[in-house]
Amino acid sequence: MPTLPTAILFDLDDTIISAYRQPEAAWLAVAGEMADAIAPVSPQRVAQLIAREARLFWDDPDNHRVGRLDLAVARRAIVGGARARLAAEGHPVFAAEVGARLADRFTAYRDEQMHVFPGALETIDTLRAAGVRLALITNGDGPRQRAKVERFDLARRFDHIQIEGEAGFGKPEERAYRHAMDALGVQSHQTWIVGDNLEWEVAAPQTLGLHAVWHDHLGAGLPPGSTVKPDRIIRALPELLSEQG
Repeated sequence: MPTLPTAILFDLDDTIISAYRQPEAAWLAVAGEMADAIAPVSPQRVAQLIAREARLFWDDPDNHRVGRLDLAVARRAIVGGARARLAAEGHPVFAAEVGARLADRFTAYRDEQMHVFPGALETIDTLRAAGVRLALITNGDGPRQRAKVERFDLARRFDHIQIEGEAGFGKPEERAYRHAMDALGVQSHQTWIVGDNLEWEVAAPQTLGLHAVWHDHLGAGLPPGSTVKPDRIIRALPELLSEQG
């Protein structure tokens, strides 16, 4: 067991649970299920356009802030953008009602595919048994994120659970990290943060003095030219229990 901090703040999605990985593949799977409804345009083309619209949507900070608090509405807007692009290219366009069903099926599909990463719960339990104070801080709407907490039996594993939609603030706002540390009774030099988002779980908390561990669950490595430098990079949460190599 390595030297551990007094406290660790954990992200939820794509850190403890696999939630939003490989969206292009997920859109393709859903488009394939609804191939008859979106014909004559192929599922591959529809999924490609939706994935492009999704990147444009989520790259906009204002969209991101509002959309993550109502994913169902955000996904309907994204599919609507893809329909508009199909029309602009001169392709036949499936009905708006079909687009709404496609977006809603994507939301349901994501929920169905969600699962805990191997070794994640065991790692959290080991850290808790070792006396490390633990907080779960996640962005997103209250009911959806709270349902994940209950579904994967996380509430009893953390000393503090902080959900953006319930708290009224979220990462990368400074008070999101400070509120969690205050709840645990610790200061930044005593605290690690673990997550998959380079802005929310690395760059922003590092400015406050937290030790930032980036969960590179896909093994993609840092983006070319990245100015963000995690204090540590891991592929899986059990690596927290071993000395950094």
